Amino acid sequence: MSQPSEVRAANRADRLRGESAEEKAGRQSAGERARVALAVLGVVYGDLGTSAIYALHAVFTNGYEPLAPNAVNVLGVVSLVFWTLIVVVSLKYMSFVLRADNRGEGGTFALIALLRPWRHVEQRGRHALVLLGLAGASMLYAGIMITPAISILSAVEGLRVASSDFTPYVVPITLVILVLLFAVQRLGTARIGAAFGPIMTVWFLAIGALGVYGIAQAPQVLAAVDPRHALAFFRAEGLAAFIVLFAVFLVTTGAEAMYADIGHFGRRPIRQVWFFFVLPALLLNYFGQAALLLRDPHAAAQPFYHLIPPILLYPVVGLATLATVIASQATISGAFSMTRQAGRLGMMPRSRVVQTSQEAAGQIYVPLVNWMLLAAAVVLVLMFQSSDRLASTYGISVSTAMVVTTVLAFFVARERGHWPLGAALLFLAVFLVIDGAYFASNLLQVPHGGWFPVGVGALCFIVMSTWRRGGELMARQTDRQARSIDELIEALERDKVARVGGTAVFLTLRREATPPALVHHVERNHALQQQVVLLTVLSEDVPRTTADERLELVEIKPGFFRVVLRYGYMQQPNIPSALANCKALGLKIDLKDATYYVERLSPVSGRGRRDGMAAWRDALLGLLMRNSTDVTVGYQIPSEQVVEIGLRVRI
Repeated sequence: MSQPSEVRAANRADRLRGESAEEKAGRQSAGERARVALAVLGVVYGDLGTSAIYALHAVFTNGYEPLAPNAVNVLGVVSLVFWTLIVVVSLKYMSFVLRADNRGEGGTFALIALLRPWRHVEQRGRHALVLLGLAGASMLYAGIMITPAISILSAVEGLRVASSDFTPYVVPITLVILVLLFAVQRLGTARIGAAFGPIMTVWFLAIGALGVYGIAQAPQVLAAVDPRHALAFFRAEGLAAFIVLFAVFLVTTGAEAMYADIGHFGRRPIRQVWFFFVLPALLLNYFGQAALLLRDPHAAAQPFYHLIPPILLYPVVGLATLATVIASQATISGAFSMTRQAGRLGMMPRSRVVQTSQEAAGQIYVPLVNWMLLAAAVVLVLMFQSSDRLASTYGISVSTAMVVTTVLAFFVARERGHWPLGAALLFLAVFLVIDGAYFASNLLQVPHGGWFPVGVGALCFIVMSTWRRGGELMARQTDRQARSIDELIEALERDKVARVGGTAVFLTLRREATPPALVHHVERNHALQQQVVLLTVLSEDVPRTTADERLELVEIKPGFFRVVLRYGYMQQPNIPSALANCKALGLKIDLKDATYYVERLSPVSGRGRRDGMAAWRDALLGLLMRNSTDVTVGYQIPSEQVVEIGLRVRI
């Protein structure tokens, strides 16, 4: 059956929307590539770029075990910084991890989806992989909570360098900026985002120029490119050198977020901007700060700001504040996107998502996440008061996420990339040793503030793992009680159930059996609509599906239809729109006369069941389900046409 022109046009639009950023990048003109490069600077590299403000400061003057800024230590530390950026960011992420994309999308949830752990539930190893992935995602959430606090606080601390009179006002100013930043999230960031790229371009040019200025006064610092200086640092300081690795590691913060952003821009622009602009600017600045410390060890209190000529200090403090706000904005947007992905993949309860732009599907606002992040940022600033103390909390979350990424990337390389075992094991061994060293150093900071991200990560992990496991148990129990469609039709005819006009759309995850809500509806009302649609909405383990992949329609019996809709985890389902497209395939529905039946499952603790969960997790699951967003909100179903049927399920 041929499709109407409007359906064909919609399908063509869907295919264009389904293109990955990588495919679009291949068709861009030089001007478009320049605009993309500006956007990459504004969205992707804010966190990595602003680490220069506080990383070396945390190494030498962290609030717990300061390191003497002598020549051996300075050259050794900047050598570690150089090789960390080269090996961890440039080699591991840019050359290897960015290849592990899921139809152009990256990040922890993309890696979990690539391994399809829920499709191999009989394999214990798959359960271990998904739990590992959830642990990494949980710690990444903890890191996202810390980013706005440490970034903005470190920028405002520049006022202390300008004048000690500003010291009492640093924390209040930081809190005001944080509150304003989170308050404007509900308005969307489309207009502000247009300025992100140019501002970050000025930022990287500025820190690169400051680096050149510092190096010119002590060019011997360039000898730190030789890794033997790093070895000499370890020989001289021993355990102290290992301890400060947690602060050196701060130069990589933002690498995980960069990997998650490949879906917006593609690998090529991210790599090009990194190697030709961001990396040189960062290295110049870190070497410039080190050169300053060789000349003036007392500058270790704030090497970034002491590198700035006094006449430029206030403008650079203002620029740094803008840059850190941009870095925080990108991180907050990333948290919104992660939450939506996790909800679509069944990894956590769905939250209310507000679309803030009609043109850009990725511009969303999640109120619950926004206010939780604000509360965490305010608490962190009030508790720790300075960026060097906050640095002790930051690294454990990011280093844990990096270890998880390395392990998951190994399995993806083997299973999806078909790497030889030897090459994959070499990748795993090399980067797991490096990531493990930074992770171990960060573990030592748990008593000094690292307990915060560990606690937050543990809480997120408990919520996500309970939600996922509870969903499996409830699906298993309802499947056992389900009836086949043939049995239902026989019962309708045998019991002479009244058939009334209209269309009943039953939302169900089952693609074979009859949904319990349908059976319950017939048993309680002794009536059923003339036309029945069993609708299954699947969140596929790909970011987007094309129009050809999305819709599947089967007529089971006269008057009974099964519709399967497949959406990617980055897409927003629209059930009425999809059902309207079914007309071209033979299913005619008066959408104004349709009634949507939705199951509201309530778990009942099955104490004593071997395959169940602990009683406290059953209670947590019930709490999460009662407070999760109604499915009708996520699917854009008119609320006045929804009938909710409650079912109690013993798990």
